[in-house]
Amino acid sequence: MEKTQYDRTKMLIGTEEFQHLRGKKVICFGIGGVGGHCTEALARMGVGVIGIVDSDTVDLTNLNRQIIALHSTVGRRKTDVMEERIHDIDPDITVEKFSFRLTEKNTDAFRIGWWDYVIDAIDDVSAKVALIEKSTELGVPVISCMGTGNKMKPSRLRLEDISKTHTCPLAKAVRKRLRKKGITKGVTVVFSDEEPARKEHGNEKYPCPSSNSFVPASAGLLLASAVVSDLIQKN
Repeated sequence: MEKTQYDRTKMLIGTEEFQHLRGKKVICFGIGGVGGHCTEALARMGVGVIGIVDSDTVDLTNLNRQIIALHSTVGRRKTDVMEERIHDIDPDITVEKFSFRLTEKNTDAFRIGWWDYVIDAIDDVSAKVALIEKSTELGVPVISCMGTGNKMKPSRLRLEDISKTHTCPLAKAVRKRLRKKGITKGVTVVFSDEEPARKEHGNEKYPCPSSNSFVPASAGLLLASAVVSDLIQKN
C-alpha cells in the first residue's frame, strides 16, 4: 500500500473519523503565538477547510514565539505566510483568508454560521466577546484562549468552562463582559492558573505582555486538540 502523509493519523483516530475531519470547516481568529500553532496543528491533522483571520504583519518581536515568524517572513502579512505553510503541509486543504481585523461591528463578514468550529486566539477583549456572542447566538461551537503572556509554565494551562476560570486577568475581563450579555457558562476556554509576572519592562513605545516560545505554543496545541476531539466525537 502506498504511503500517505496521514497514515499515522488514521492509525490513531480511525479512517472514518479522519474522513469526517476532512470534511470539516474550522476558522481561527488570530494567527499569532497561540493561533499560529493551533492552525498548523489543524492542518497537520487534515482538517479540510481552514479559515485564518489576522490583520497584522510579522514583526521582529514575533520571532520569540510565533511559528510563522522567521527573519525571511518579517514584514509580510501573517495570513499570507500561514496560507503558504498550510499549503506546503497539504496543498489540498482549502484556505479561507481574512486579512482584516474582527470588530464588534463586522462579525457578519466572517460568515460565522458557515463554519463547523470557531477558535478565538485574539487579544482584544471587545473582539473576543463579540466573537463568542455571535458564535453562541448562531449555535456554532467556539473555543477561546485566555491570556498566555507573562507566564512561564505551560503545565499550568487548563481546559475549562469560562465560569471556572480564575487568576487570569484577561479571563476576568471576558467573564465580566459576557455576563452583561447573559452568557455566564457554556464557553470552553484555555486558561492558565499561573500568576502573571515579569522581571523587566521592555523599551516598546506601547505596553505589551512578556512572552516565551512554549506557553503560547502549548495553548495553541491544546486548542487544536480540543477542537479535533470534539469534532471526532460528534461523528
